[in-house]
Amino acid sequence: MDKPMQEKKDPHMTKAPKHKWTFAARFRYHAFGWRSQPAIERVKEAVSEIKAAARQDMILGAEGAILLLEKLSPALEQVDSSSGAIGSAVNNAIETLVPIIAQAPSDETTRSSWLDRLWKAVEEDAIPYIEILPEYWGVLCRTQEMASHWGDELIIPLRHSWSQDRRAGGGYFKGTSACLSALCAAGRYPEVFSLLDLAPYKFWSYRQWGVKALIAMGKQAEALRYAEESRGINEPVAAIAAACEQILLDSGMADEAYRRYAITANQKTTYLATFRAIAKKYPQKTSRDILADLVAKSPGNEGKWFAAAKSAGLYSEAIELANRTPCDPKTLIRAARDMKSREPRFAVEAGVTALRWLAAGYGYEITGFDVREAYQFTMEAARNAGCEGNARERIRAVVASDPPPIRMVSTILSSELGMLVK
Repeated sequence: MDKPMQEKKDPHMTKAPKHKWTFAARFRYHAFGWRSQPAIERVKEAVSEIKAAARQDMILGAEGAILLLEKLSPALEQVDSSSGAIGSAVNNAIETLVPIIAQAPSDETTRSSWLDRLWKAVEEDAIPYIEILPEYWGVLCRTQEMASHWGDELIIPLRHSWSQDRRAGGGYFKGTSACLSALCAAGRYPEVFSLLDLAPYKFWSYRQWGVKALIAMGKQAEALRYAEESRGINEPVAAIAAACEQILLDSGMADEAYRRYAITANQKTTYLATFRAIAKKYPQKTSRDILADLVAKSPGNEGKWFAAAKSAGLYSEAIELANRTPCDPKTLIRAARDMKSREPRFAVEAGVTALRWLAAGYGYEITGFDVREAYQFTMEAARNAGCEGNARERIRAVVASDPPPIRMVSTILSSELGMLVK
């Protein structure tokens, strides 16, 4: 009987080349100096590269995400993080990368390998930069079986760190959030509470998992009480309020959610961003009502809500607020510039108000250029509105009241208005 012919190997056949990530060479150990901006740009570029790869190949995207997370902390160790900018950039990156890893259709062996690599990165995170990654551990596990496995791995050291004899080798454990997250993802809710009962402090970072467990069990009212009981001197008020707000919103109780939590839960870095966040979340509320509530909650800061009122088309309210308490002159100048053709009368009011606050000495890094712009845009708007003479007289009144000793506004505009500076 003839032997079957063996397939000859083509000497020209080679393995598919391993993907070469552009970011990998840029995130060497101590690749960045103390300046944060170059590092922030590189982080953003790396995330963009990974997102682009994931659109073509989800497994490849996940591999890139894991590689970047492994390299982040060693590469960024020397960066000045005092401003918080690099920390925010890394946190934003993690929030983008986690779904890429979680959604990749990997087999159990591959995902187990990924999680081992990520856990090693967490353990070696010295600064730390990726300390929020364990909060997503249950999501990263993807399946209940994998989450349960990690819960088993982490529950014993967590119990020890929270036990009475924690002074003898216990204490802080990096896997606390990862363990609670994994147990929640595995549906092991009673164990979540048995652990939380051991916690030495009522930290929201721990207790949030109790809230999530109660919600998953369909106990929204208990979850709301549990969250409220988590309040403390040093606890994140906004985060707790946001959790309570979401419980009520998901329960169809939008009016109560707005009344009790909306303003506290949606505090952003600017007044305008806060207004927009609330308006987006509560479309049933009018912009005028939301603005009025925000103003009432921040007495003495009425002028800072000018941009929010303007963005909502509440022009009369915007000018009234800008005249009640100091408003950034540059914000008013931009409003005059942008609205001089569309809403010229509003632009006139914004420009005159800007000059009034400039004359009173308000504004940051103000120059003569700002004064000239305020005057120029105000007069252009006045011509469009047909009130040029009136606007000029109002500006003359502002200039005449310009107090010594600086008198920058009157010095710059006196020639334009035919006035003598005394």
